[in-house]
Amino acid sequence: MSHEPFDTLAAAWALGALDGEDRAAFERHLAEGCDVCAAELRSSAEALAAVARSVPPMIPPPEVKAALLGRINATAPTRRDAARPRRLVWAVASLVAVLAVAGFTATLVATRYEARLGQMAREAAALRETVQRDEAALREQTAEYQSAVDLLRDPATQVVLLRGLGPNPEANGRVIWHPTAGGHLIVANLPTAPAGKAYELWTIGDGAPRPAGLFRVDASGRGTHRIEPLADGQPVKVFAVTLEPEGGVPAPTGPMVLASAR
Repeated sequence: MSHEPFDTLAAAWALGALDGEDRAAFERHLAEGCDVCAAELRSSAEALAAVARSVPPMIPPPEVKAALLGRINATAPTRRDAARPRRLVWAVASLVAVLAVAGFTATLVATRYEARLGQMAREAAALRETVQRDEAALREQTAEYQSAVDLLRDPATQVVLLRGLGPNPEANGRVIWHPTAGGHLIVANLPTAPAGKAYELWTIGDGAPRPAGLFRVDASGRGTHRIEPLADGQPVKVFAVTLEPEGGVPAPTGPMVLASAR
């Protein structure tokens, strides 16, 4: 069959704008081995692929439409029937629609991607703060342990055991105590203090209990606390821990959770 009736249909077929009898006739002609139409079809497909990759522009630039119409006009015969201009209009309209959808999709994807990046940045910042806080706590705890080890080298240092009382009999602790240098409290298996509460250490001698500082425990129930030496140098007979308001109190008011033997 002559090639001439089909030379303007390749671009429309590539866009999916052919239907019915025109589509069937063009596909039969293509199956007969028309090299010209096959080449034109490949060229149109490559042009469409290149345009699709050029998003996000939602409206095709004038030179793209001009190039496509120029390719079609370059191979068109002098005579055209009334249906062919309509096919070209539909082809160009289809191309514009494809580009508009592609541009909208690219914009939507970019918006979601930016939102996800923002969320990841916030999560990374929160994780960094947590790590820094944990590192600071670990350094402080390591320094406490090292100070306790150094204190143990002094023959005057005592190690006093504390046992759990009340609802937490499994709790335990140790006080590494030096009469003039002070000491360190190390506890384990204590539940974390409720909101608005803290653990308070007491030193008990011949008189009333003296507050020796507030401390907290971590999620595993472990905690350390530096004990300052007594100003008057009086001996300590008992160490005890109570649960008190988080600001501390001058005299014990809450339940006793740890205590040493007299």
